[in-house]
Amino acid sequence: MLNLNKNLHLLSFNILFSFIIFLSFYLYSASITVPLSAAEKNSDTNKNIPVMSKGQQALSAAAKAKNDSANKSRFEYLELFNKILFMIETQYYRDVDTGKLVQGAIKGMMDTLDPHSSFLDKDIFNKMQDDTSGEFGGLGIEVTQKDGVIYIITPLDDTPAYKAGLKSGDKIVEIEHESCLGLTLEEAVKKMKGDVGTKIILGIVREGITGIRQYEIVREKIKTKPVKFELIDNNFAFIRLTQFQSNSADSIRKALQKLREESKKNGGILGIILDLRSNPGGLLDEAVEVASIFLKEGVVVSIEGRNEEKRDVRYVAQTQLEQKELDLPLIVLINGASASASEIVAGALQDYKRAIIMGNQSFGKGSVQSVAKIDEENGVKLTIAQYLTPLKRKIQAVGIKPDVDLDEIDASWITSNSKPARYMRERDLKNYLSATIETDAEKELRMKREKEDRAKRIKEIEEKRKEKEKNKDKNKSASKSSKGSKGNAVNGNGDDDDDDDGDMFKKYEAKSDYQVLQAINFLKSFKIFKSFLNK
Repeated sequence: MLNLNKNLHLLSFNILFSFIIFLSFYLYSASITVPLSAAEKNSDTNKNIPVMSKGQQALSAAAKAKNDSANKSRFEYLELFNKILFMIETQYYRDVDTGKLVQGAIKGMMDTLDPHSSFLDKDIFNKMQDDTSGEFGGLGIEVTQKDGVIYIITPLDDTPAYKAGLKSGDKIVEIEHESCLGLTLEEAVKKMKGDVGTKIILGIVREGITGIRQYEIVREKIKTKPVKFELIDNNFAFIRLTQFQSNSADSIRKALQKLREESKKNGGILGIILDLRSNPGGLLDEAVEVASIFLKEGVVVSIEGRNEEKRDVRYVAQTQLEQKELDLPLIVLINGASASASEIVAGALQDYKRAIIMGNQSFGKGSVQSVAKIDEENGVKLTIAQYLTPLKRKIQAVGIKPDVDLDEIDASWITSNSKPARYMRERDLKNYLSATIETDAEKELRMKREKEDRAKRIKEIEEKRKEKEKNKDKNKSASKSSKGSKGNAVNGNGDDDDDDDGDMFKKYEAKSDYQVLQAINFLKSFKIFKSFLNK
C-alpha cells in the first residue's frame, strides 16, 4: 500500500523545489547573456588583434613540423595498404574483386570514426531519400548502432513498427531470420526497406525478456502527423511533437490556437507542456522555428566545425508577436530517446530559462552529418560539425540534463495503490442543525449529496469485486502460461506471459501520464508562486 505520508512529504519538497526554479526564472531570465558569435567577434567593433610573441611563433612552427610529419606518415600508411592489397591480389588462393576489397577497407575506416559516418555504395547512395518530408515508405523506426548492435531509438507514432509493439531500446538481432551481426547501420537499414505492402520479420531482443521474439511487420507508405495535442484540466495545453518535419512549427501554432479557443470558457490557457519524449529529431530549420515560438530573440543553436572560427549561427526567427508564446509558463518533457533537433530546442529554452526541462537525460546526438557525392555511383556520409546551445554547451555524447529529474511511472499503479481520503466533516456530525427547519434549497442539496455518496459507494464495491476476479483469472493464466515457451510473438500478439503486451496497444492519454501530471502540478504552482513575488 502506498505510504501517503511519505508522498505528502515528497509533494511538499517538489513544490518548494519548483518555487526555487520559478524564482530563478523570475529574477534572471532578463539578464541572460549569450556569448558573441564568431561573426560578431570579427566585426569592426573588435579591432584589438593580438600579435604573436616569439614563443608563440616557435610553438606554431613546431606544430607545422608535426603536421608535416603526420602527412609523411599518411603516405607511409597508404604504402602499407598498397602492399597488403598487392599481396592479397597475388597470393590469395582465389581471384578477388579489387573494387570490393577497397570498398571494404573504406567501410572499415569510416566505422572507426563514429556511428553516423559511413561509406555509401552505389545501391545505398541511389536509394537515399529525405525521410523528413512526412511521407515515406518503410517501418517507421529510428535506429542507431553501438558496438555492432542495431538499437531502436524510437518507433514513430502510428507507424507499422509502433503498431507491432516495437519499443525504444529494443535490439534488432535478426532480419528475415538472418543475423544482423557484422552488418553496418546502412546495410541493416537497406535490408529493412522494401516495396510498400511487403512483409518483413524482425528478430528482437528486449531487456527483461528471454530469447528472441519475432515480429512480422508490413511495410507501408508512412504518413506521420508530427503534432498531437489536447487540453488537460481545462486550462493546460499539452502538445506532443513526434518528429521535426516540414511545417512542424506551423502545426504547433495551429494547435495552440485551437486549444486557446477551447479553453476560453474556463479562463484560457494557464500553461503549456511541450512533449519531446522519444522524438528522434529531424529538420534543423524546424527546430529553430519551434524554439522561436517561445523565444523573442537571440541565438538558438551554433554549428561548430573543425575550424572554430567558422561557426554557423542560427538565430530566433523574427515573426509577429501574435505568433509567439512568450509569457505562458512552459515545461518541456524529454527522455533518453529525445535526440538531435529535440535537444537543440530543449537546450535553447533551458539556456534562456524560458522553460523547465523535466524527465530524463536526453540521447546526446549533437553531431551534424553531410552527404557528399564522391563520383557518379558512390558517396560518403561524414560528421562535419557539432551543435552547441546558446551558452556554448556541447550536446554530442552529453545530452541535455533536465532541471527536474523525473522517471516514468505507471500512473495506473499509483491510482490502484492510492487510499481515498475519508474524513468526518462538520455536516456528518450527529445532531448537525437537527433542531432547525431545513430550507428547500438545503434539502435539495442534501438529497443530491446523499444520492451521489450512495452511487460512489456502489461503484467502489463493484470495482473491488471486479479487481478480485481479475486477479484470480490473472493468477490462473500465469500458472498455465509458465508451462509454455517464450519468444513466439508475431506482431506483438504472442502467447507469452509478458505483461507489457497488454499495454502496447493502449491508446495514449496524456491525462494518465505520470510525467505529464507532475508537469501540470508544476504549472499550477507557478501561478501561486508568481502571486507571492508580486506582493
